[in-house]
Amino acid sequence: MNSLYIDFIRQNYDFPQEDFRLNQENNLLFHEIDLMQLVKEYDTPLRFTYLPAISKNINRAKLWFKNAMQKHGYPAKYHYAYCTKSAHFKHVLNEVLKNNTHIETSSAFDINIVQNLIKEGKINHNTYIICNGFKRNQYILNIQELINSGHKKCIPVIDNFKELELLQSGIKPDFEIGIRIAAEEEPNFEFYTSRLGIGYRDIVPFYLSKVKNNKQVRLKMLHFFINSGIKDNVHYWNELDKCLNVYIELKKECPVLNSLNIGGGFPIKDTLAFDYDYQYIVDEIIYRIKNACDIGGVEYPDIFTEFGSFTVGEAGGIIYKVLYQKQQNDREKWLMINSSFITTLPDSWAIKKRFVLLPLNRWNMHYERVLLGGLTCDSDDYYNMERHIDGVYLPKYQENKPLYIGFFNTGAYQESIGGYGGLQHCLIPQPRHIIIDKDKNGNLNTRIFREAQSQDDFMKILGY
Repeated sequence: MNSLYIDFIRQNYDFPQEDFRLNQENNLLFHEIDLMQLVKEYDTPLRFTYLPAISKNINRAKLWFKNAMQKHGYPAKYHYAYCTKSAHFKHVLNEVLKNNTHIETSSAFDINIVQNLIKEGKINHNTYIICNGFKRNQYILNIQELINSGHKKCIPVIDNFKELELLQSGIKPDFEIGIRIAAEEEPNFEFYTSRLGIGYRDIVPFYLSKVKNNKQVRLKMLHFFINSGIKDNVHYWNELDKCLNVYIELKKECPVLNSLNIGGGFPIKDTLAFDYDYQYIVDEIIYRIKNACDIGGVEYPDIFTEFGSFTVGEAGGIIYKVLYQKQQNDREKWLMINSSFITTLPDSWAIKKRFVLLPLNRWNMHYERVLLGGLTCDSDDYYNMERHIDGVYLPKYQENKPLYIGFFNTGAYQESIGGYGGLQHCLIPQPRHIIIDKDKNGNLNTRIFREAQSQDDFMKILGY
């Protein structure tokens, strides 16, 4: 009987995979990174960001849209924008902007980041800055300042009936805007319609009353996004078709409208059994846009996307050491990690999000079903199942043979949701964070971005 952990993986998954394989010592490699070597050099817990994965995913998406546009004879342009709220770090934005990309912002301080990147020459006059979200006073002021400074490709996306008036009150030159559709959500959501944007039936009347005869403002973009993401299901395709109907009706009233922003929503790999046909989805999106425009008799729009998690999610990971095993009853074995899921992987606690979980070592040992526990005293600080398996299976615990485990594709949202660098539940410190990159010769190099939090960090925050 095959009862080793490596057998379990091969029986349940197609393994090795492009991003995961074992080396000669049966230790895990992630994008050819020797993870056990990282443990020896930097200790655990350890958060890491692998920058080349960001560029890889950007260029994968660009290729899918290029292929689909060629296949369907779609002559307009495709623009890749990055949703900054997924990860605001400078090293992330620097990597993103290497790839001729654009930026989508969500709040006032995003514009401060944009202005910093402009000063450093990372953003130029050809870079679109798409300003989404509900806009409070400082966000409005920052957008006004950016447009007044001469950045003509700053596109505020109107979220409600009042925003255009507020924006226009402080903008001197002519400028372009977008309008966001308040899409209807899936039937299992707690609400029917997104709180963001303007309802389908109100968009054309809003344009006619507030924009059409406004000599300072031109409507460039219609923005569409579904909270549940881009899925091959009836709901997504139905909402996209409704969006296209609005675009066609609006285009007939507004000849200068030339862009359709379909937002973000590409999923990322959260299990070794992940199966999502990106090229098929992109083909179908382009086909439906083209077909709708042909039937409606309007020109094809340029396509914008705002991928966030897809851009940075698969670039991140976090490594823990198993400290101890607790047998609490005849069925439940708890492996205690040397950190907390609540503080370092808050999505796993808040919305039960699952990540790729694999051991770094001891793949040639027998395995067992376990529960993973964090260090806080909160009863919800645990991880108990995989994305497609009702449980967690890892090599059997042995006190004299330390086990290290990694959670992968954690690069989106975890830091901002978890309050990176701030006060943490039960004063569990944030782990050391390293950046991994490649030089011109393809060799890996690493550097420390931020050390683990110290007692002095916490005492200062707490006012002691």
